[in-house]
Amino acid sequence: MTIKTHTPSKLPVDIKYEPLITGIAKAHASLARLDAFLSQLPNPRLLTKTFITKEAVMSSQIEGTEASLLDVLEKEAKGLFEEETRSGRDIREIINYRNAMEEGIKMIKDGKKISENLILDLHKILLRSVRGADKKPGEFRKVQVYIGKPGLGIENASYIPPVHDKVPGLVKDLVKYINSDEEKDLVVQAAFAHSQFEAIHPFIDGNGRVGRLLISLFLFDRKLINKPFLYVSEYFEANRAEYYACLKGVTADGDWYSWIAFFLRAIDEQARKVTKTARDILDIYHVERASLSRFDSIYAGDLLDAIFIMPVFSSNSIRPSSGIKNIQTLFSLIDKFEKDGIIVSLTPGAKRGKIYMFKKLIDILERR
Repeated sequence: MTIKTHTPSKLPVDIKYEPLITGIAKAHASLARLDAFLSQLPNPRLLTKTFITKEAVMSSQIEGTEASLLDVLEKEAKGLFEEETRSGRDIREIINYRNAMEEGIKMIKDGKKISENLILDLHKILLRSVRGADKKPGEFRKVQVYIGKPGLGIENASYIPPVHDKVPGLVKDLVKYINSDEEKDLVVQAAFAHSQFEAIHPFIDGNGRVGRLLISLFLFDRKLINKPFLYVSEYFEANRAEYYACLKGVTADGDWYSWIAFFLRAIDEQARKVTKTARDILDIYHVERASLSRFDSIYAGDLLDAIFIMPVFSSNSIRPSSGIKNIQTLFSLIDKFEKDGIIVSLTPGAKRGKIYMFKKLIDILERR
C-alpha cells in the first residue's frame, strides 16, 4: 500500500494581507495594551509563576490531561506526585510544560535565539518522566507517524506528516523563517510558524505542546510582549474543534486565511483577557497592601507577596518565597491571614501539613 505523506509549503507563503488587516490591527492593539500594563507592574514575580502555570494547564488539557490549575498548585504545595496514577501523570506533565517554558524564557533572556537545539531541549524537558518518556525525548522522530482515531491504521489517518528523513531539513528551514524578517507582520509570522511546526510534526509525541510553547517564546523573543504572560492555549482549548479544523484546512486545502484569522482572534481575545486578569489581580494586591497595618507585623508584606506568587501553599512551601526565617513568626502570620479571611484552609482539621489557598486570586485565575 502506498502512503501519501504531506509536504508542507515553503515559508514565506505569498498571501494578500488586505483580508487580514482588521484582525492584525486588533491583535497588535491588544498586545500593546497588555504590554503597557505589564510594564507598570511593581513586581512581575507576583504573576509570573501562576500565569505560566495556567498556560501549561490549558495547553496540556488540549492533549487530554484533566488536572486543573488548583490541582497542580495543591499537589505542589503538598510535594506529592504519584506518577503511577492518571492524576499524578497529568500534573507532572503540566509541571514539565512550565519548566520547559521557564527554561525557554531563560535562554532567550540570555541572548539565545529559537533554534533546532532549543526546540530539542524544550522537548526533552517536556517529556521527562511522563507518558512520553519512551518516545525519544529531545530527538527528532526517525519513524513515520500519523494522526487518526485510536485503533485505526495509517490507511485511515486524518493526517500523515512528512517522512522522518525530511524532518531535520524542514525544521532547519522553519527556524530560519522564525528568525527572519521575511514576513510583513510578526503576529502573522507566529501563525505561519505554528501551523508549519504542527504540519512537520517533528516528534513522536509532544508536538502540540512544543508548538504552543514556541508561540509564547516567539512573541517574547520578538518583543511583542516584554513579559511572557500571554496564555493563548486557553483560547485554543475553548475553541478546540475550530483550532484543529483550521490547522487541517492548511494541510488539506492550503487555506491559510482561515487559520491566520483564527490565530489573530486568539491573540486579540487572550491579550485582552490577560490584561483584565492582571488588572484585577493588581487591584486586590493594592487593597490588601494598603491595610497590612492591621496585622501588626513588619513581615505581613512579605507573606502577602509570597501568596500572590504561590496562592496554594503549606507553611513549608511558602517559607522560601516569604523570606520569613523564624518559623513561629510565619505560623503566627498565616494564622492571622486565615482569621482575617485572606486565605482559607483546604485541609480543615489537619494538625500537620496544612494546605491554604488564597481564594480571591484562584477565583480570578480559574474564571473562563
